[in-house]
Amino acid sequence: MEAATLRLAGFRELWIHTGTACNLSCPFCHEGSRPGDTRLPALTLAQVAPWLDEAAAQGVGSFAFTGGEPLILREIQPILKHALRLRPALVLTNGMAPYIRKPHLLRELRALPHAMRLRVSIDWPDEARHDAGRGHRSFRKALEGLRLLHEAGFAVGITRQVDPGEQKEAIEARFRNLLRRHQLPENMPLVALPDLGLPASMEPVADATPAARDPLLASHPLPSVAPACTRSRMLLRRPEGLRFAPCPLVDDDPGMDLGNALAPALQASVRPVHARCRICLEQGVAYAGD
Repeated sequence: MEAATLRLAGFRELWIHTGTACNLSCPFCHEGSRPGDTRLPALTLAQVAPWLDEAAAQGVGSFAFTGGEPLILREIQPILKHALRLRPALVLTNGMAPYIRKPHLLRELRALPHAMRLRVSIDWPDEARHDAGRGHRSFRKALEGLRLLHEAGFAVGITRQVDPGEQKEAIEARFRNLLRRHQLPENMPLVALPDLGLPASMEPVADATPAARDPLLASHPLPSVAPACTRSRMLLRRPEGLRFAPCPLVDDDPGMDLGNALAPALQASVRPVHARCRICLEQGVAYAGD
């Protein structure tokens, strides 16, 4: 099968990008997120709710929330409540938002018809290395957030980073040991993400033209992990209004825009010409984690 263009094979997820603002400022963030960042503005319930309803009508399997940090969004509670009345949801988080320490809010979400699962970013099973990228004591705070979410009754997992040439089994064994020491389920999902690079606006000038735009991609075989654009679409807010993108990896490129209506976005063919498309096609990026 060739990947000159890719089409949706099944509407598994609608991703909702809650904006690029974050409570952390990690130098490796593929969104370039930091406190107060407005590259992608924050969303409101009034903006999101009609599209959650429309996606449910279109048969979406679940919703997924990413950022930035979704759990610092001012209206995240009503947005999640609306979503969970319709479908299950996944939230990607760094585990450090004060929201996680508000049990009454978590109880409200647990009472809704559909389940919410969360994945907490713990980059490495090594405190010093994790903290070098995310800040002093962030490793311990993320583990504490993971524990609080688990104790609140949610299905939780970890998003980790991939080292080139790593021994996957050895790294995962270290994570399992870490979870065991902290009295957390050692069989929780571990989702490994490769280095996705910085947003195009933050890349060095020499790398501004994505290498993936060369013609080699036209005949690249698809990986064992289905590309996100064959299973999902993403809703995000640009300065000009709400738009759809093929997947959660390409929001930094307006050229990957699929318009402002969901039905045509679901029917659109996607040319995998973003720099991250090459990573997705060569390595597979299990962004949804299932």
